[in-house]
Amino acid sequence: MPRLMRTVEWRADIVSMGPFIAAPSAAAAISAAALFALLRAPGLMLDRPNERSLHARPVPRTGGIAIAAGALGAGAVLVPQTQLIIACATAIALISLLDDWKGLGALPRIGVHIVVAAIYVHYGLTPLTGLEWIFLVLAIVWAANLYNFMDGSDGLAAGMAVIGFTAYAVSASISGHAAVAVMSATVVAASLPFLCVNFHPARIFMGDAGSVTLGFLAAALGTLGWREGAWPALLPVFVFSPFILDASLTLFRRMLGRQRLWQAHREHYYQRLIRMGLGHRRTALLEYAAMGLSAFGGTSLTSLGSTGQVALSLVWLAILLVFAFIVDRRWERHLGQCVDN
Repeated sequence: MPRLMRTVEWRADIVSMGPFIAAPSAAAAISAAALFALLRAPGLMLDRPNERSLHARPVPRTGGIAIAAGALGAGAVLVPQTQLIIACATAIALISLLDDWKGLGALPRIGVHIVVAAIYVHYGLTPLTGLEWIFLVLAIVWAANLYNFMDGSDGLAAGMAVIGFTAYAVSASISGHAAVAVMSATVVAASLPFLCVNFHPARIFMGDAGSVTLGFLAAALGTLGWREGAWPALLPVFVFSPFILDASLTLFRRMLGRQRLWQAHREHYYQRLIRMGLGHRRTALLEYAAMGLSAFGGTSLTSLGSTGQVALSLVWLAILLVFAFIVDRRWERHLGQCVDN
């Protein structure tokens, strides 16, 4: 009888692990198949280099189709508990794909982002106070767009997705929130095939259909995990802090310089590192190290009290600010050398 019970328990464990295996496997397969087809159409939706680009030749920006198809397609079938997130992310992916194809203005894009974020917050995160509702809508819209801002170097945004959503999957698994864990792992699996062909020298870019969708998913799953008690509110911010700080400081600097906030530029910290000679590959590896530390620190928050969470977050923020200060100083010296030459 004990042996029979052990057999039944073992089979139950296998059944409960089914979604953890099936959903990421399906996402990776769909993403890889889509990438194979997209790479056979190299002239589709080309990203042509201009004075603000870091690449020297036209590269298709269709890779986000593969990421979205893998993550959202597998999630819709195998992680039904996250159907609201998937539906909203699909809307984000479609408007972003239209932008990649036709080129939309900032107002129509942001308008759709606000509507979709409002729908998700209203139906997925309530009850909330009015201020909480407004803050979360704006935070989700900002996250979606800052991820797009940070998609400007080979392997950077895809690497952040793999590391950041892995931290989500681990944290949700530890706390016993299976749906959040499986959906996060599904995003990781959909991003991995793309990263293989996007790492320097990139054969394909993800475009807005990939970057804005990943940003939305990072915010949506991050807030869902918080509301479900899978992790503290600071965890998503901590995990994605290298992206958040780079985009936020750059935006603030451009605001002070009275520059157009939505205009393409090459002033992000990762762009400065590349232009100072570090190159795409080494910049990506350096950013991966920062992202890995952020992911480790973020997952550690779940074992700390509120005071410890705030203290660790402030220490990490200080470290990132010191790094930003160093890059700023070296950039000033680099510009001075360019003028002298």
